[in-house]
Amino acid sequence: MRHFLLQLCSCIFIFYSSTLYSQQDILNWVGCGISKKSYMTRLAKAYSDQTKTDINLQGGGATRGIRDVSNLEADFGGACRFYLPENNQEMKVGFEPVAWDALALITHPDNPVENLSLFQVKQIYSGNITNWKEVGGNDAMIELFTRKGKISGVGYSIRSLIFSDIEKKFPNSTILKSSGPIEKAVESNINGFAITGVSSARLREVKILSLNNKQPDYDSIKSGHYVLYRPLYITYNPQSKNLNQIKDFIRFAHSKTGRDIMVDNGVVPYINALRLVMIQSRQSLNSQLHSNANLTYK
Repeated sequence: MRHFLLQLCSCIFIFYSSTLYSQQDILNWVGCGISKKSYMTRLAKAYSDQTKTDINLQGGGATRGIRDVSNLEADFGGACRFYLPENNQEMKVGFEPVAWDALALITHPDNPVENLSLFQVKQIYSGNITNWKEVGGNDAMIELFTRKGKISGVGYSIRSLIFSDIEKKFPNSTILKSSGPIEKAVESNINGFAITGVSSARLREVKILSLNNKQPDYDSIKSGHYVLYRPLYITYNPQSKNLNQIKDFIRFAHSKTGRDIMVDNGVVPYINALRLVMIQSRQSLNSQLHSNANLTYK
């Protein structure tokens, strides 16, 4: 619960803190490709138009968006996961939640399957369901594509949200280096299946499946009825010489203009759905209690 309360306090602090800063002409942003596609590209342009400060955007994944910022190799970044508790380098970074994204189940547009249950998704990733006919589709092997590395934004989110096991292995999957190649693979393979960020998936020629009969749209994410949602963060180093300007950008992200940009790009602004913080907190507590109970009775 402390994790989620820290997110909320950080959001409120930065939103209402002073806007005075000494500008530089360029800020460098690195990190999560899904954050870049879902809100950062348009948000950065709108901010630049308003302040005349250019923002140089680079990808590289959530881990880069945390660790490059920690090392002051970038001014700020984007991440679709929180810091790893055992990693001292990542714990030095500030995490400002700005949006809610959803994990989307994607397949080829010609695949007849329309919906999967969370149980079926678990079985596919665990290697227990291997043929599309087992979930109402064609008699063909499911070709599962997964992200290289267990601490990437999507890879970490799948493991934590679906399995509550960040060490979970996915047998029988084809491992690719990032979300972009995974989405491209599904676009060209009628039997392909993967999970990616919904805002990124909407830019591809893929079918977004319903999960438990819910589509990952604005209303279902905001209400928590679509169960696979997660925060998207702007990361920053509290020791950065450009901290005040970074905070000003974050305030812009939380403004009505910034929130409208996020909605147009398929994500829910963080402060539009603060109730999800408490829902996640309860889910985290229940997961911990369940885990402790299993240890007690083993």
